[in-house]
Amino acid sequence: MTDVKRITSHQAAPIGVATTSIDHVLRPVGDGHASVPAASRIGIGAPYDFSLILGGPLFQLLRRTRLSGNALELVRQRTVAIVAVAWLPLLVLSIVERQAWGPGGGVFFLRDIEANARFLIALPLLILAELVVHERMRPVVQQFLDCGLVREDEVPRFEAAVASATRLRNSVLAELMLIALVYVVGVMVLWRQYVAMSGVTWYGRPSPDGLTLSRTGMWYAYVSLPLYQFLLVRWYYRMFIWARFLFQVSRMELSLIPTHPDRVGGLGFVSNVAFAFTPLAVAHGVMLAGVIGNRIFYAGAALPNFKVEIVVLILFVICIVLGPFLVFAPQLAAAKRTGLREYGTLAERYVREFDAKWLRGGAPPDEPFVGSGDVQSLADLANSFDVVKTMHVAPVTRDALLRLVGATVAPIVPLALTMMSLEELLRKLLGMIF
Repeated sequence: MTDVKRITSHQAAPIGVATTSIDHVLRPVGDGHASVPAASRIGIGAPYDFSLILGGPLFQLLRRTRLSGNALELVRQRTVAIVAVAWLPLLVLSIVERQAWGPGGGVFFLRDIEANARFLIALPLLILAELVVHERMRPVVQQFLDCGLVREDEVPRFEAAVASATRLRNSVLAELMLIALVYVVGVMVLWRQYVAMSGVTWYGRPSPDGLTLSRTGMWYAYVSLPLYQFLLVRWYYRMFIWARFLFQVSRMELSLIPTHPDRVGGLGFVSNVAFAFTPLAVAHGVMLAGVIGNRIFYAGAALPNFKVEIVVLILFVICIVLGPFLVFAPQLAAAKRTGLREYGTLAERYVREFDAKWLRGGAPPDEPFVGSGDVQSLADLANSFDVVKTMHVAPVTRDALLRLVGATVAPIVPLALTMMSLEELLRKLLGMIF
């Protein structure tokens, strides 16, 4: 009976789930007033040893040109410089060619919603997202060790996964292939065949041989657009590295605790990373909003015509941000089943002894019921079992999901003004919220 009370009151790890002894994990460091997991001092020395952002040829180029510091400082200067290369020459050349602004409903440069939204809003968001993700994600890799999720015998595999991710992040060949992909597929195929408008625009006019580009269009097609697309696909490449790293970690035997308060076995810190990708989600919404805006104002389309595109974009953003977390589902599901079985057995033992002692006359005559720790232990055990029962099988929260959806859709919402008045739109939005 005493052993059962001790287990329930201290929330010990369930039998069968891999754990590490407290005495073995916590060791004094420094002046002896703090302790850290021993695994955190094996291999990875500091939280900033791995970053999904700090690396690669472009990062090194920005450092050498004094547009970035070692930790992505100078974000304002970097944003202004990159936007100036992508957007400012288009403005100057369109003015020279008298395509910046004009009468009527023609597609002039300053009236092109898609191009200006891409370079003045989405592009800065892609750059800002690097700093946000770097700062939010930097301690995550270290937390796998600090929280004791990686057993000491799995640390070499964990270090190998970090080293592999670092090599991919720093790969010169990978970024060269991304550049080739942008020009061959992004510009020559996707943009020319599916995205570029078919009528007369500021960047070109149709001809029997296809789209004939102006001088402004040449800069747009071979400098501005590839620069933007490269930064975008570079983000997809980084998301691939992140997903691959999480997959490798999920193949290890993690020390998951079913009774952890985060209800994902101790992996709650992983789901918090999703919030860092909010600027990236907004950038995707801006991109689609620009395309839809041009089609509405210059091709006679209506917003409801793009329901499929909006839904596909939302699902795409959810998949690239939250999808990688699903690799932990098998281990979390197994930990939940183990926890339910073992805590169910423990609860069965305890309630039977509680019943025999306090309801069947087994308690000593001199032991008072009021103030007995048995009742509190029973409540603690019930709370522990409830935590196990409500444990999630993936470190994905509803808040993260709603924020991603909201961030993606927010830039598209103003286009609803093409269908209704501002007052009617606000009334509908408030009705959805309240």
